[in-house]
Amino acid sequence: MRVNKKYSCLPAEEKGIHIINIRAIEDIGYDQHESTLLNSLSKNPDADCKYGLYFRDGKRKVDYILVYHYKKSSAGKTLARRVHHNDSSARSTKQDQPLPGKGVQLEMGESEPHVDYHEDDKRFRREEYEGNLVEAGLELERDEDTKIHGVGFVKIHAPWNVLCREAEFLKLKMPTKKMYQINQTHGLLKKINSVIQKITEPIQPKVAEHKPQTVKRLSYPFSREKQHLFDLSDRDSFFDSKTRSTIVYEILKRTTCTKAKYSMGITSLLANGVYSAAYPLHDGDYEGENVEPNDRKLLCEEWASYGVFYKYQPIDLVRKYFGEKIGLYFAWLGVYTQMLIPASIVGIIVFLYGCATVDENIPSMEMCDQRNNITMCPLCDRTCSYWKMSSACATARASHLFDNPATVFFSVFMALWAATFMEHWKRKQMRLNYRWDLTGFEEEEDHPRAEYEAKVLEKSLRKEHKHKETDKEKLTWKDRFPAYFTNFVGIIFMVGLTFAIVFGVIIYRISTAAALAISSTPSGRSSVRVTVTATAVIINLVVIIILDEVYGCIARWLTQIEVPKTDKNFEERLIFKAFLLKFVNAYTPIFYVAFFKGRFVGRPGDYVYIFHSFRMEECAPGGCLMELCIQLSIIMLGKQLIQNNLFEIGIPKMKKFIRYMKLKRRRSLDHEEHMKKKQRYEVDYNLEPFAGLTPEYMEMIIQFGFVTLFVASFPLAPLFALLNNIIEIRLDAKKFVTELRRPVAVRAKDIGIWYNILRGIGKLAVIINAFVISFTSDFIPRLVYLYMYSENGTMHGFVNHTLSSFNVSDFQAGTAPNDPMDLGYEVQICRYKDYREPPWSENKYDISKDFWAVLAARLAFVIVFQNLVMFMSDFVDWIIPDIPKDISQQIHKEKVLMVEVFMREEQGKLQMLETWKDKDKKKGENCNNHSPRLSRSHSGSLSSCHSYPLDV
Repeated sequence: MRVNKKYSCLPAEEKGIHIINIRAIEDIGYDQHESTLLNSLSKNPDADCKYGLYFRDGKRKVDYILVYHYKKSSAGKTLARRVHHNDSSARSTKQDQPLPGKGVQLEMGESEPHVDYHEDDKRFRREEYEGNLVEAGLELERDEDTKIHGVGFVKIHAPWNVLCREAEFLKLKMPTKKMYQINQTHGLLKKINSVIQKITEPIQPKVAEHKPQTVKRLSYPFSREKQHLFDLSDRDSFFDSKTRSTIVYEILKRTTCTKAKYSMGITSLLANGVYSAAYPLHDGDYEGENVEPNDRKLLCEEWASYGVFYKYQPIDLVRKYFGEKIGLYFAWLGVYTQMLIPASIVGIIVFLYGCATVDENIPSMEMCDQRNNITMCPLCDRTCSYWKMSSACATARASHLFDNPATVFFSVFMALWAATFMEHWKRKQMRLNYRWDLTGFEEEEDHPRAEYEAKVLEKSLRKEHKHKETDKEKLTWKDRFPAYFTNFVGIIFMVGLTFAIVFGVIIYRISTAAALAISSTPSGRSSVRVTVTATAVIINLVVIIILDEVYGCIARWLTQIEVPKTDKNFEERLIFKAFLLKFVNAYTPIFYVAFFKGRFVGRPGDYVYIFHSFRMEECAPGGCLMELCIQLSIIMLGKQLIQNNLFEIGIPKMKKFIRYMKLKRRRSLDHEEHMKKKQRYEVDYNLEPFAGLTPEYMEMIIQFGFVTLFVASFPLAPLFALLNNIIEIRLDAKKFVTELRRPVAVRAKDIGIWYNILRGIGKLAVIINAFVISFTSDFIPRLVYLYMYSENGTMHGFVNHTLSSFNVSDFQAGTAPNDPMDLGYEVQICRYKDYREPPWSENKYDISKDFWAVLAARLAFVIVFQNLVMFMSDFVDWIIPDIPKDISQQIHKEKVLMVEVFMREEQGKLQMLETWKDKDKKKGENCNNHSPRLSRSHSGSLSSCHSYPLDV
């Protein structure tokens, strides 16, 4: 691209100062009196252009908006209020020729008003860039006469020839004239489908795109040479607004501004503040009286409303308005939410089974039986006294709700559910690819990011300074090594910080339990465990929410210093780091309770201490599963309620209010200007910029982990996830339709790296649930007792079998209870939960044979469960084809039809060519029948005869 000479800099390069030709600023304007006259002749120019949706002529649609900040000159010469770059006369006039009658340019020595060189430099870059856009075929219109002070807008329109050219470059599949019948089901399946359609009709959205189709247009990559194949009866609607904005955005990224030896596309210009924003426009208003029907209003009514929570999503309309990438996100979220329905039903049945059998559970009945008179050892040194096992009756009964044989079945079910969900999504994804004409789509390498280009420029300038001849530079691993090292150290530090915070909460639990045990009231002593658990979980929840936001910012910063080349590389690296940090942050407290709490306690008389002061905490007599359930439920529900819902509603509204107050403070408009209706691009500028889908996917992936990883301890997790997602879909929809600027439509055929993360979580869930069932719950010890030690084949005596005895005379000095007579009698032997030899044995307090038998059974269960469930998951994966049979048939049918279309076209061309040859031959014979004299006298007719094929 050539640089516009009209805006060339005066020679002050060595000082780093660019003095802009003042004449250039004058040339881009037009006479103010002419604009006043034109405005006075039009009754309502804003209504003619539909309040910013069209150019001032009311005919050309605005496809994209560039926003910039400007400062008016102190000399009183401002930029033109509206400049038409696309005017035919402007295109015919060379821009590097000054218009006649303009003054000479000012030199530095002359008296001139103060010039903001930084702003002038930005203005120069804008003018060069916009000139290059005009050369690329786009049509521009500037508007600085807005209600937002100091903000200018550049409206961009892509004419038909540009749209056709870029559609061919991007290989966009467009519908042809050829239509074909979609294969329909027959017989019994047809009747079943018709019944299902009638039943589900009330929950279907009332949009045309959602109705079942019986015919489909054959699609083919657009080609200007084959325009006759496409249905061009309505050129205005052939390329919809989503496609038009995508095409313009590709041109914006490709077009460069070559100032300072630095190729700058729109991403670089936005990063450097030359433009403050760039976005496509929404189709119109979504609320209010006399609003014209548009897709945005329809989406607001049929999708982004809490009143339609029970309806299916209009996914095809979402894709039509926002593009394939966002459409795939909401389609995935809808499939995930639907699949949670059977998981929730089974989880409720498992929970109800636990409620129904709690009174028949022999171990909990034995724990609650006060006649057993089992005296337990103190839970802490000195301040804690002996206690009765019957005081933990409520905990034991509650544990049975989640620790029963049905939870094992539910763990197997959820592992198969996860595999089925992944297969179901792959099939749904293929259906969407077929419907959205993405079957042959392959992602191409994206344009380099602005930061990458800047880093490459910096590297090339360094080499030029050393007088080295350089080819096209690129960043190597040596250039990125400091960033990689910083990433490694930063991630290790953050993971260590998470562990340190969890360790601090453990110290809080131990010290608080000891402090509350000093309480003299029996009610206070009985509620120590519940109080400590609840407060510790709330502290964990608050820390998790705070660190989630911190880790999100740190992950973005760590990715930025790596300087990835493309946006796709940047997004994948950001997702990996953010997921790793947030996964560790969310699940570390749960992993501690599930697998570490109560495992390294020691025994009475030989306890394990932290810092020689704090004794490691123990599990309750009923096991740690109940505490794991409390931990999981509070963190899951708290994150969903506070972080996912309140933050998503409150923070955007707060930002919107702050922007509104800033704009209101900056306005100094008269009453008439204040009452004027805003243009569409002004309204959209006040909306929140689109920040990508990573936060939306991340919260759902973390939730998916809560649903699958520890589902053995909390069968109601799918139910709470289902209730959250019903709200989440409408909340996200409302945010996209009403709170955010319209994002640029991005083509995508899958959900990318998120699918691999989901598969990894599904595989990890099988392993974790196997360990939770075998090591955290009492399922395996019960089986071992039932089949190896029970005298009558029942669970009677199981509690006594799991308890070991301790002689209180063996307490270490200073660790015995201060009040040994707290229960009203002297205690000689106390019990504790472990498999150890009794004090009257030769090897007292050593690990007993029962411990090794239970451990062997636990490890065997892990191996069998893991391999069996993995095999079943892989079997489900193998037996369900990734591509539905009807879709593969339709894709094959499309290929056959396309071959037929081209074969007919080739045959038509051959027939036409044969016809032309016959006509040419007959014409030649007629010319040869003339006499030589006549031929010479009618040489003109003879020449015209031979030129016939050329004319054709």
